[in-house]
Parts: sequence; structure tokens; C-alpha cells
Amino acid sequence: MATSNDSFAMGIVELRLMRAFFVIAALWNFAGAFPGLLDTAGMYEREFGNALTDPVMIAIYRGAWGTAFLYGLGFLLVAYNPVRHTGIVIMGGLGKTLFALNLLVMFLNGWTSDFAMVVILGDLVFVILILTYFWRLRRHGHQLI
Repeated sequence: MATSNDSFAMGIVELRLMRAFFVIAALWNFAGAFPGLLDTAGMYEREFGNALTDPVMIAIYRGAWGTAFLYGLGFLLVAYNPVRHTGIVIMGGLGKTLFALNLLVMFLNGWTSDFAMVVILGDLVFVILILTYFWRLRRHGHQLI
């Protein structure tokens, strides 16, 4: 059985694909996080279709984008060693799943703009790829934690 540090048991091509995937996952998070941090009210308006003017709510919404930024940093760490940092992927995958489900509920209730569907579908793709990542690790005999 491969150990959690035995990255090469799976083959260099698959390892490179995993690394590339997590760099792309980080960039996806940064694509939302940077505009959300730098223009919080503008990002809110794009996503929900109305203005955000309450300074407390702006701070809370900015904090959500700070979390997305941290997920991006986590995915960059995973890209360095995808076999070792499975715990980060579990947290990031759960975060993406819960966020997408919550945003979907808001979308179905008419509380968001159509732009939210881009985020929902993008996160859904990443959740499916994260599940594939875990399945591939298990197939190679790696423990998930």
C-alpha cells in the first residue's frame, strides 16, 4: 500500500494533472475573491442584483470573499503535494458544496441574479472533480486522511 508521502506511486502524468487541477481550482477561487475583496459592494450587486450599502453587511460579505481567498491558498498548497494535503481538499470540497447548495436555494427563491448560476455551476464542476480526485487516490491505495 502506498503511503501518504508516496506521490509517485500513481504515476507522474496523473500527479501533474492533479497539480494542474488544484492550480486551476485556486485561480477559480481567486477570480471571485479578488473582486469580492476589492469591490465588495460591486460584487454583491453583480451576484444579487441590488445594491449593498449597509457597512456591517459589506464587512460580512467581504469576509465571505476572504474565506474564498483562503480556499484558493489552500488549493495552491494542495497543488504542491496533492497526495499529502487531502484534509485541505476535504474542507475545500465541503465548503464548495455547501456554498453552491446555499446559493442554489437563493437562486431558486429569486434572491440572486443569473450571474449566481455561473458560480453554482462552476463550483459543481469542481466538486465533481474533487470527488474524482478522492476516488483516484483511493484506487492507488492512499488514505484520505
